[in-house]
Amino acid sequence: MRSTQVQQLLEELHAKYADLRDGKVADYIPELSKADPDAFGVVIATVEGEIHEVGVSRAEFTLQSMSKPFVYGLALEDRGREFLLSRVGVEPTGEAFNSIIELEEKTHRPYNPMVNSGAIAVASMIRGEGMSARISRILDMFRRYTGRPVGVNAAVFASERETAHRNRAIAHLMRHFNVIGPEIDLALDLYFQQCSVSVTCHDLALMAATLAKGGVHPLTGERALRADLVRDVLTLMFTCGMYDSAGDWAYSVGIPGKSGVSGGIFGVVPGRMGIAVYSPLLDPHGHSIRGEAVFRELSTRLGLSVFHAGAH
Repeated sequence: MRSTQVQQLLEELHAKYADLRDGKVADYIPELSKADPDAFGVVIATVEGEIHEVGVSRAEFTLQSMSKPFVYGLALEDRGREFLLSRVGVEPTGEAFNSIIELEEKTHRPYNPMVNSGAIAVASMIRGEGMSARISRILDMFRRYTGRPVGVNAAVFASERETAHRNRAIAHLMRHFNVIGPEIDLALDLYFQQCSVSVTCHDLALMAATLAKGGVHPLTGERALRADLVRDVLTLMFTCGMYDSAGDWAYSVGIPGKSGVSGGIFGVVPGRMGIAVYSPLLDPHGHSIRGEAVFRELSTRLGLSVFHAGAH
């Protein structure tokens, strides 16, 4: 499909789903409830650096759980596969993102790094002397993916910290089972801050395109993640990135994807492109309703599924 046709397709889909107003904006983190329910943007970034965008593509929102695959990649570079696998599994849960069921079972370790328990454990593994050094490393990592400096939304961070009673319970339970060390508050604050990093839909598409290009940013040429670790990240996104609807996503979309309760979803078509959608109206699983609709249609019309006969 030619460049002009891709842009026309995005404009068509944006117009088609702009009136889809099912779902609700996340409100369990009070600051997120302030999002505009009509905000809606779609961006495609190819591995060659070609950008197509429509709608609200440059407004900022926080990454929330979309931060998890990227921080997992940084932890892999810091600690290696063997160490991470000893603390966090790689199996889908079939449960919600804030489930604690796996912590009470035999292994007492999180099922995977895409659920909250696994992501908190992963945050505790980031190297650095103290909070400042660790969050600086995380922000610099995100800069390599976005191609520009990014920061933490202080209001969202404070709101998350104030209301995170379940995540605190999860962290203490993991400490009980020696999944994480004694620096519980540091791990939690680092996790809350990574979730509160502000990006745009344009940024998110470039982050996805960086993974699609084997860890190299398509515009800056800077490496964000070691090539041999990109497979780890994409595999976990595909099997676990959409939580208890991961099977439906694999069936209907068929590419590695990750959502966040701020309303973003990004997907990676390896070797081809990154796709991002922002719309804060969520379904019961915590996924953007407009975002899922756009991804399903893009996958069908562009043949994006990794199981499509013509997939590269």
